[in-house]
Amino acid sequence: MPKPTTLDLIDWKAVFESGQSYQDWLAVADTDGQRAKMEELRERLVLTPGQGGYLAALDREVNVIAIAESWCGDVHRHVPALEKLSDLSPRIRTRYLTRVQHPDVFARFLTNGGEAIPKFIFLSDQFVETGNWGPMPAECRRIISRGKAANDNSAARKRVSALYESDPNCEVVLSELLGLIETAVATVP
Repeated sequence: MPKPTTLDLIDWKAVFESGQSYQDWLAVADTDGQRAKMEELRERLVLTPGQGGYLAALDREVNVIAIAESWCGDVHRHVPALEKLSDLSPRIRTRYLTRVQHPDVFARFLTNGGEAIPKFIFLSDQFVETGNWGPMPAECRRIISRGKAANDNSAARKRVSALYESDPNCEVVLSELLGLIETAVATVP
């Protein structure tokens, strides 16, 4: 039996430290409109008191590598959700990379073989990979996959757009990201 392929180990701490802070990444966005759109959504998002209390009480650090570029519509919608969570806890640290900065990292997080962003890689306080998210909520990824299978990407995109419109507070995204944060800070299996 052939030996399975082994991927090279990644120095997650070095990758994290090579990224930009959110503010530095945002400052070099392609257009003022993109910056304004992301900041407006970030300010508008509201978490429940329970979610806010949970984030404020985190006692372990969570490091998140965000592979994102400002031209992407999904980035415009989902990066503000990640940053809203970071706003509510000094324990959540984010760093931003482009797809080309670490191609070896990005290649591990393709979506059905394609380059889709954003990708959020969750790391524990010890820089152990604990999960990843993106480029959109799980139900939206399922719809896109079904659209590809049915050879009707246009209809799938319309369904995803309708889901986005029905969730202006990004509650699905926030919930999925909170679940990944909970995993990253876990002290028991």
